[in-house]
Amino acid sequence: MQHFELIHFANADELARAAAAAWLDEIERANRVTASFDVALSGGRITHKLLGSFVEQTKSRKVSLSQVNFFWADERCVPPTDPDSNFKIANDIVFMPLKIAPEKIHRLRGEDVPEVGAERAQEEMFRVVGDNTRGQPVLNLIFLGLGEDGHVASLAPEESEAMVFDQAVYRPIDNFAKPPPRRITIGYQTIAAARQVWMLASGTGKEKAFRDSLAQDGKTSFARVLRLRQETKIFTDIRV
Repeated sequence: MQHFELIHFANADELARAAAAAWLDEIERANRVTASFDVALSGGRITHKLLGSFVEQTKSRKVSLSQVNFFWADERCVPPTDPDSNFKIANDIVFMPLKIAPEKIHRLRGEDVPEVGAERAQEEMFRVVGDNTRGQPVLNLIFLGLGEDGHVASLAPEESEAMVFDQAVYRPIDNFAKPPPRRITIGYQTIAAARQVWMLASGTGKEKAFRDSLAQDGKTSFARVLRLRQETKIFTDIRV
């Protein structure tokens, strides 16, 4: 049974504009009922385009972001000023231009060793985000990107199936295949608990991983996410 919505776009720019507009729609809905909106961002090239369009549309639509809490799906273990930092991308493109309040930015501390960073991030999320009956924090939205091997966040396809059931909100990673190897990643069960998960699958060289992920018996990390959830929205410019 298919548990995802597939939305195709002609190119990455169209994809980013549509995803940013839909994200702002969700924030406006939360603003109308004075509810917080807790989102986790990912890295990758498509994220640059998403965030750029998000800032542009936020200004033109005059949407208040005062109730948005920003988290991350993963982070490389580098300082926050490093060009490889997922936080730096968002800080340069979104937080500084839009003057986001510091208390709304809940970054993963890449300068810490992964074990310490993951523990501190889990404590921070539980301080801000409500949890469900299984003790998992429930984010309003998690953005994911697709790696060439089908990984999401920093969850590698070669990890054992048992990792899918790990209850840790964030996990330390010491040996990720792509550099840098030390990372902090959100866990599968936190992804499963989110109200919405939006995959931004964009770029060449990912066609096979994308096809494998959508197969019922797919072995990629994204395939695991799809099997965990009742609904996942996929924005893509990949032709299969």
